[in-house]
Amino acid sequence: MTRQPASTLRSRYVEQVASDLEKNHRRQQELDEELRVLKQEEALLVDILSLAERYEGFSDPSRLPEQTQDEPVGGRPRPAAHTAKAGATESSRRPLLGDLLADLLDDHDEPCTAKDLREELMTKHPKRNPTPQVVRNTLESLVAKGRIRRHKQDRSVLYTLVEPGAAG
Repeated sequence: MTRQPASTLRSRYVEQVASDLEKNHRRQQELDEELRVLKQEEALLVDILSLAERYEGFSDPSRLPEQTQDEPVGGRPRPAAHTAKAGATESSRRPLLGDLLADLLDDHDEPCTAKDLREELMTKHPKRNPTPQVVRNTLESLVAKGRIRRHKQDRSVLYTLVEPGAAG
């Protein structure tokens, strides 16, 4: 009678160890994938940082490059030369997102949310389709430069244009 319970206990341990090993292997695969993604993000951030450092000395924001909508997220150039030429011509004619947002704010007497500004931007400039996060980041950049003001009202963040003489 003692053999039966010992073999049953042993088989349970074997099953448990096999299950734990399988879970461990799956988790290792998940972590390998996460590590791969993080390395890609790191490479992208390093690229962005090097671009920012390269253009740090420019006081005229119109001289900064702007990513076109058909340009890939990583900023890597597409192989077709005609796409690069079209993008360069298009970006030299297109106003910067920050300038467009500031112009929209100038048309309002009341503070506006980033969401409202994005919707108005996409209505007035249908070829421009920035993500909500890009609009918020651009607005925060304008706040940092002193071109617009941020107002918090309850849980909402509202923006207004700084009057030209009021910028300090």
